[in-house]
Amino acid sequence: MSTAAEAAGANCANGGNKVSVGRDTNSNGILDAGEITSSAYVCNGSNGSNGTNGSNGTNGSNGANGLNSLSAIVAEAAGANCASGGWKLTSGLDTNANGVLNPGEVTTTSYVCHGANGANGQNSLTVSVAEAAGANCATGGRKLTSGLDANANGILDPAEVSATSYVCNGATGATGSAGPGITWTQVTGTTQQAASNAGYMANNAAQVTITLPAAPATGDIVAVSGLGAGGWKIAQNAGQHIITRDLPAAIGAIWTPRESARNWNSIASSWDGKNLVATDNNGTTGGRIYTSADFGMTWTARDSVREWMSVASSTDGSKLAATVLGGQIYTSTDFGVTWTARATPQNWRAVASSGDGSKLVAGLQNGQLYTSSDSGVNWTGPVITATTWTSIASSLDGVKLAGATNGGQIYTSTDSGANWTARDTNRTWESVASSADGTKLVAVTSGLGSGRIYTSTDSGVTWALRDSPGINWYSVASSWDGVNLVAVGTGGVFGKIYTSSDSGLTWTPHESLGSWRTVASSWDGRNLAAGVYGGQIYTSIPAAISSTTAGVTGSITGAQYDAVELQCIGSNNFLVLSSAGNLIVQ
Repeated sequence: MSTAAEAAGANCANGGNKVSVGRDTNSNGILDAGEITSSAYVCNGSNGSNGTNGSNGTNGSNGANGLNSLSAIVAEAAGANCASGGWKLTSGLDTNANGVLNPGEVTTTSYVCHGANGANGQNSLTVSVAEAAGANCATGGRKLTSGLDANANGILDPAEVSATSYVCNGATGATGSAGPGITWTQVTGTTQQAASNAGYMANNAAQVTITLPAAPATGDIVAVSGLGAGGWKIAQNAGQHIITRDLPAAIGAIWTPRESARNWNSIASSWDGKNLVATDNNGTTGGRIYTSADFGMTWTARDSVREWMSVASSTDGSKLAATVLGGQIYTSTDFGVTWTARATPQNWRAVASSGDGSKLVAGLQNGQLYTSSDSGVNWTGPVITATTWTSIASSLDGVKLAGATNGGQIYTSTDSGANWTARDTNRTWESVASSADGTKLVAVTSGLGSGRIYTSTDSGVTWALRDSPGINWYSVASSWDGVNLVAVGTGGVFGKIYTSSDSGLTWTPHESLGSWRTVASSWDGRNLAAGVYGGQIYTSIPAAISSTTAGVTGSITGAQYDAVELQCIGSNNFLVLSSAGNLIVQ
């Protein structure tokens, strides 16, 4: 074997080495021109391209280096490529920058084959070892040595080396310029004052509030991502606002009146909020039951005039159950188009359904409670007698239940209503709602000037007071995880719709004053419907808006695994550069 430098040209665009192999027929230890049987070129890799400039600070690190040119040499077994075996030479750019020439990065392949055994039986051997950066290879590479195995030990000993060459790595690409950089901090508390050019990972079971820098410079970056179950909220200082580029508005911020003015007293929603059912009750003169299949935009009257009291829905909205005061329980399996009378005529008031509509629980105004495990065809009971049952809530599987009584206690069950346990104290409980797993509950009490909101995180064993007295609360609904809540009531200047995005810790009023009587929520708490007694039905579907409200009332909230990156563009204005998840704008 012999090696010789190859100038840049047709064979090697960037120069390299020419490796020739043949039999030493004249036994002079030199591969003469007439003895060459095959030749291959080992070319220098082209210089890596210049790295792109670092971004404006998103990743906080220097711009990426240009790609390195790598080469690899592995033994080639005797076969089609080398009759007597030899070496396989591959080269290419290190596109994933892992320092290894992966199969997908190979752009050129050549072979340096062992010569056939000579008459004296000596084999031609080639050895490849790493070459450190230095005089032979400025950026490192591989050193190739070859010669005849004179002692036939299968190893190319130093005294047997007759030729040496180098396959060098290409020069490293230029380094991009540095951006301002972001330093990330994990926040395990519930509040954090943000600094410029900083990122925050909110990691708490409760919502983490991160307040924007008070005096940011133009170009400064603030980034937030949610690790904990409580999610996060970006709060603003006076005079600040965020250009959101059409992120959704806050839950319950925008409401649209639907249908006609009626005495709406109960409403239920499918899992996605598309299929709704509501009851109109004008006292003893009765009313109708209405359904909607388009998120409440249009409504259709169903069944007959009755004194409808309460209604419940399966997750897909196909199976419904409704109670009639002084009448029967009615069920539907076709989205409310037709109804079938069930149970015996009594003063039925409250009803709840499992997600699949198979398990039902219904309560009487005079205190008895009944259950059904076959979508209302048959009923068992009474299973418990208390005071007037005003509201019942069910987990998705129908196993965990909670019932509210007016003038009595909250009752809970963990076996689909077979057994019940009294919780908390006697209050004017008006409505109760449950998370999908039955762990988080929210309940409201009525009474002008004395109505309150209570929440539980242990399936109703203990309860915490959440608001101030003043509202005559009538109805409450919950998202599947118990984080997004909505409640309605009447009472002086407080009779509005209220929403909470932190499991009831804080509440935000919406819409105008009215006798709000009932409310329902989709699984994620974003699609809402509320009814006014003596007014219309109102629906809320988050719409895209262009910016937050200026000042301290504006905000952006995100859930676990949601993220956002903001940049100050001057005059206390921030711009959303990127986002992930379903962020909500206030």
